[in-house]
Amino acid sequence: MPAEPRLARWLQSVEARLESELPRGDESPERLHLAMRHAVLGGGKRLRPMLVYAAGCATGADETLLDAPAAAVELVHAYSLVHDDLPAMDDDDLRRGRPTVHVAFDEATAILAGDALQALAFTALANETRAGAGLRVAWLAALADAAGARGMCGGQALDMDGTGATLALPELERLHALKTGALIRAAVRLGALAGHADAGTLARLDEFAAALGLAFQIRDDILDIEASSEQLGKTAGKDQAQAKSTYPALLGRDGAADALAAQVRRMDAALAGLPGDLAPLRALATMAVERQH
Repeated sequence: MPAEPRLARWLQSVEARLESELPRGDESPERLHLAMRHAVLGGGKRLRPMLVYAAGCATGADETLLDAPAAAVELVHAYSLVHDDLPAMDDDDLRRGRPTVHVAFDEATAILAGDALQALAFTALANETRAGAGLRVAWLAALADAAGARGMCGGQALDMDGTGATLALPELERLHALKTGALIRAAVRLGALAGHADAGTLARLDEFAAALGLAFQIRDDILDIEASSEQLGKTAGKDQAQAKSTYPALLGRDGAADALAAQVRRMDAALAGLPGDLAPLRALATMAVERQH
């Protein structure tokens, strides 16, 4: 079966699961709940939940088990964007073409909304009783590790420390392997764990996801200087304005394009020879590196 119909079906599944996990906007405290819904239900590429489904598909997972980890990884991603946009972080007022949460509501509500979304992600995993206890623990550990100081939060700290400085290429790669790549790797791992993938397959899929994370970031850096705010749904030129090290800044536009191509080759090599239906993973990789926003 072609990948596209499945991606469309999975998108509907995760949107429905997110809606069911989030508190209703008319429940007290209404302002907090409305802010959470604003952060999560405002669109977005949904790349990370799609990777959960695609990795599960590649490893023969029961698709009905994938809704919870798909929603959980997107809830963590949404929380990270809420906090990343705060005045103390990147201080941005546009996200997915709409006002950021601290602009639409207020800063204190945005902080609490991010905190609540992170907690909700782990609740969603813990409460998925169709999965065995061992799988739920493995999911919880994988997502917690990716979200914490050894993953996404650590990468954000490195990003803040590096603002205004010129980072060497290995430093930039490490920063983004944590800030962007850790959650992408976790998404693939969550799906593969549901498929009971063996250690060798997990390692190959992790290599694919690591390359995808860097490719996604390189493409993001290129778009930041080539696309408009309207195209991106967020403020264009933000990296340059904040004097952040980026792949185009270090390598030039042609060098950044070459670096992106190298990560595409790395993804292809990681998947080469793996059993299972890899079409959705390949389709998502293509979408990530060719996207215009």
